[in-house]
Amino acid sequence: METAASCPLSRKGNPCISGVQASAFTIPTATPESDGTLEWNATTLVLVEIDGGGKTGIGFSYADTATAQLIHDTLAGTVIGRDALAVGDSWNAMATAIRNLGRPGISSMAISAVDNALWDLKARILDLPLVSLLGQVRPAVPAYGSGGFTSYSITELQKQLSGWTSSGIQRVKMKVGREPDKDITRVAAAREAIGENSKLFVDANGAYSRKQGLEMAFSFAESGVSWFEEPVSSDDLEGLRLMRDRAPPGMDISAGEYGYHSKYFCRMLQAGAVDVLQADATRCAGITGFLEAAALCKAFNLPLSSHCAPSIHIHPCCAATSVRHLEYFYDHVRIEQMLFDGAIEPKDGLLHPDLARPGLGLEFKRADAARYAA
Repeated sequence: METAASCPLSRKGNPCISGVQASAFTIPTATPESDGTLEWNATTLVLVEIDGGGKTGIGFSYADTATAQLIHDTLAGTVIGRDALAVGDSWNAMATAIRNLGRPGISSMAISAVDNALWDLKARILDLPLVSLLGQVRPAVPAYGSGGFTSYSITELQKQLSGWTSSGIQRVKMKVGREPDKDITRVAAAREAIGENSKLFVDANGAYSRKQGLEMAFSFAESGVSWFEEPVSSDDLEGLRLMRDRAPPGMDISAGEYGYHSKYFCRMLQAGAVDVLQADATRCAGITGFLEAAALCKAFNLPLSSHCAPSIHIHPCCAATSVRHLEYFYDHVRIEQMLFDGAIEPKDGLLHPDLARPGLGLEFKRADAARYAA
């Protein structure tokens, strides 16, 4: 879906946004997948391409196909004609345009895809890697391998996690919560596969009750688990605070991936609900929203970890002082390597932004993506 229009020069003679195209691609998973509360067999990527100043910026979100329709119907016309270098101006205009639709959910994911493309476009116009435009504070960001789905057999689980650790990624995360009576055995098997020197994370996706989650935390501690993500629903701030206060020493409680705006993150931080906040630039209104979350973490003196979509997050993660690490999520790594040239792979457990490429450093493989068009 494409929307384009001619536009006058923007303020100060800067290039203006002249066209916006949104499209969706649904990619089947390699095998059926599940976590503590959801099952799926495909993932949809919503791609946005924005023209301006003789360049095209690309951005994306992982969302429903309706997100592309919202971009086409509402957001494209909102940003066309605006200054291509004034990302914040377009962001504010989009946030206003979806007022009556509601900020959480599809609206924020639509803004995310456009905002990510706007940042890429600005960096391409200026011929800079995005991390240089944002202000680089570190050369690379630590990655943790993420997958370990509850649909995996123990053999499949061990193979995936040990594959990451043997490649140099020394932090790995697995899913728990679908069958609680099997979780302790699965976590112990994961520890056996990765050895004693690698960090083991678990993610329940809100599957446990408060007391159940607390009991599991102490059981998981016996296998050296140091990160417990969404032990209870992320909407249960009191439950998360209970977990944070009473979990074994050395075990971080984390949540935040379902945050769609900075007020959500602020409430979670004010409640003292997490040791590490998570944010996702494909959900929280883009890189602009992600940097807001990073600023809040700095103000509360807590670390931030990015959720999924490593190709989007590598640049802002290397530009935000509060970031601890980046999630190298199996599904999204697979999709981004399939659909984009320039998707980065870890070296010794670190992701380095490609400083030789402008913007996000990605080029869309249109021919390869065609068969997945939704």
